Amino acid sequence: MLINSQPCMLMVAQATNGQEAIQQFREHLPDVTLMDLQLPDMNGIDAMIAIREEFPKARVIILTTFESDHESQRALAEGACAYILKTAPPKELAETIRQAHCMS
Repeated sequence: MLINSQPCMLMVAQATNGQEAIQQFREHLPDVTLMDLQLPDMNGIDAMIAIREEFPKARVIILTTFESDHESQRALAEGACAYILKTAPPKELAETIRQAHCMS
C-alpha cells in the first residue's frame, strides 16, 4: 500500500518465497526490489545473490525485523542497496526506495 501511494512508484509483482522472487524478477525486471530477509525456502540475501548473479545491476533493499550487524554487513557486502527494518517509518522506507532507484 505504501509503494502504490507514492508518486512515481508502482508495485509490479509480489512473491511468497525466494524461488518465486527470482522468477518474478526475471519476468518483471523491477527498478528496485524489496526483499524480506526471512523467506520460507531460503534466506533473502541468498535470493538477492541469485538475482544479482543473473542481473548484476539489480537494486535490492533487504527488509527485516532483525537488527543484526552480521546480516546487514553480509547483505551490503553482497550488493544490497540498503538494509532497513520493517518498523522504519513509511517516509524513511519511501526515501530509501528513491535513493536505491537513483543508484547506478
